[in-house]
Amino acid sequence: MSKTKLTINRNGSIKIEGDFEITDCEGKVYGLEGRTALGLCRCGLSANKPFCDGSHRNGFEHESAAFDLPPMKAK
Repeated sequence: MSKTKLTINRNGSIKIEGDFEITDCEGKVYGLEGRTALGLCRCGLSANKPFCDGSHRNGFEHESAAFDLPPMKAK
């Protein structure tokens, strides 16, 4: 299986690229029509959620910067 890459865009969507499927909370699969890259809404303004439609322009600000999460807690 190929690696899936998610990019947190500055002031915008989450770009997902690679071999993936997206399901709703009940496990139903979204029909992506063969797409291997698309944007997921991060601002909550899209009329096409969970997908980005560009509604965030001039209304959503978040400077993404990578950081390390703390170690996982032992079970």
